[in-house]
Amino acid sequence: MTEYEHPYHIEVTAESFYLADQSDPDEAHYVFAYRITLRNVGSVSAQLVSRHWIITDGNGDVQEVRGLGVVGEHPDLAPGESFEYTSGSALTTPVGSMRGTYQMVAADGERFEAEIPEFALLVPNVLH
Repeated sequence: MTEYEHPYHIEVTAESFYLADQSDPDEAHYVFAYRITLRNVGSVSAQLVSRHWIITDGNGDVQEVRGLGVVGEHPDLAPGESFEYTSGSALTTPVGSMRGTYQMVAADGERFEAEIPEFALLVPNVLH
């Protein structure tokens, strides 16, 4: 069985953006937005119940964030359905990364995790 034939599979993609107008490099304050898309590529409906983020800044300092839902919602995704949301994070360095997991509950009661692949938070032109 391939991963896409698995009944419990949520595909997660991420895209990040630097928010220069909300950042203050002189104060080591860099603000990023990120857009997440979750797509149920499994065969069973599933609801997102919580999240666990691991945020690493350019110094290697790690912050973990746990919470219920995303942006105040607990999306329920039928097979083939997608959910997209935008949120943000602030760092004290111009580079960093985020990764994590979403905790899901399938319609049949099975609990599983959807991996959030690591993505970069980068101020444009900071890396040459």
